[in-house]
Amino acid sequence: MIASFLPEFGGAIWTVLAFVVALSVIVAIHEYGHYIVGRWCGIKADVFSVGFGPVIWSKMDRHGTQWQVAALPLGGYVKFRGDSDAASMGSDVEMLSLSAEERAQTMTGAALWRRAATVAAGPVFNFVLSILIFAGFVLVLGRAVDRPVVGELVALPPGVETLAPGDEVLAIGDVPIEAIGDLAGAGATAPDGATLPYDVRRDGARIEVEAAPPMPARAAQVQPRSAAWDVGIRTGDVIVAVDGTPVHSFQGLQEATRAADGAPITVDVWRPGEAGGETLRFTVTPRSMAIPLADGGFETRYLIGISGGLFFEPVTERAGPLEALAYGVGQTWYILSSSISALGHIVTGQISTCNLSGPIGIAETSGAAASQGFETFVWFIAGLSAAVGMLNLFPIPVLDGGHLVFHAYEAVRGRPPSDGAVRVLMTAGIAMMGMLMVFALWNDIFC
Repeated sequence: MIASFLPEFGGAIWTVLAFVVALSVIVAIHEYGHYIVGRWCGIKADVFSVGFGPVIWSKMDRHGTQWQVAALPLGGYVKFRGDSDAASMGSDVEMLSLSAEERAQTMTGAALWRRAATVAAGPVFNFVLSILIFAGFVLVLGRAVDRPVVGELVALPPGVETLAPGDEVLAIGDVPIEAIGDLAGAGATAPDGATLPYDVRRDGARIEVEAAPPMPARAAQVQPRSAAWDVGIRTGDVIVAVDGTPVHSFQGLQEATRAADGAPITVDVWRPGEAGGETLRFTVTPRSMAIPLADGGFETRYLIGISGGLFFEPVTERAGPLEALAYGVGQTWYILSSSISALGHIVTGQISTCNLSGPIGIAETSGAAASQGFETFVWFIAGLSAAVGMLNLFPIPVLDGGHLVFHAYEAVRGRPPSDGAVRVLMTAGIAMMGMLMVFALWNDIFC
């Protein structure tokens, strides 16, 4: 019994560790945004803490800020001078005891624009982190060239015919191929046969060859917490049969999954390894999932949670800094826009509330992403950072967005909301966040 428990215990430890690392990085960047912009605006910070509870390590810097690491690594905070509560409001008695110069160094007494900039900096730094990580991937790993040239081949079952590195695909059957993006479309319109006719340029000569569909039924990526992930299918696995029927293309796998209409399917999987790899069998029950569409809407389909890819890695070229930055901005914007769209569809009942994950789901996804490698984990951190930044801009008291609403009120009325009103709104905000947390935990446990 102890032996059977150890793998689960080790997996739980790995999940918690990955979640703590991801959360610590994202919160540290968020709070550093508040801190550094506040310092630039002349607002003094007394404490910058990574974690809560008993202090493990601390150091005072030359600006009078105590940097510390606390025992509970579940977030962090910045305590600005004059803060007396979660709304960064100083007490009237304390403010009266300060000189005009000292009051200007607090989050209560500083000019309105300085306070607003300091509050907004947290979410902005989360977005910047996402943009820089996504841009860094393109800078370091490069981007696929537009020409459909075969790069490094991926591992496929023995006997599967593929192309050769350096081949340029000119056509598949009667479908001309002009760019790398045309390959998936050409494969999708082809029948689910073992091979397709290719017209390629090899060593300067134009030849015809027979090879596997450009998108085999290979798991280029397995979505954490999906049906495939939960039964043990992993990145690189190739589905060779569904319910005993051979499958040769990703399109064939999609059609077999769709035909099951949510019923369990038996998949035979080839997993690369020594001595020609191994064949495994899994029973997978497709799950209803909301898929974002190009027009901003969502479509509900039964999926097992794997993404397909070409049977080769495209040839890449190094991207310039501006191109990489544009990619980072575009990827971050896609996450924000699709997340907002998903929330809107959840609120209006167009997609299931099970699409909203809580801390348990995020922790499990953290562990799954970390288990797939460093690159996948860093990519996950970038996506989560954008989501955290977006969440903090919601106009809910206790969140940065709520503080910005208070500042907007002050800008319009010429005075801040009363302490009584702030405390009532803060209590309501805490209650709202508590109910949202309970709802998300319910989803994690019962969806």
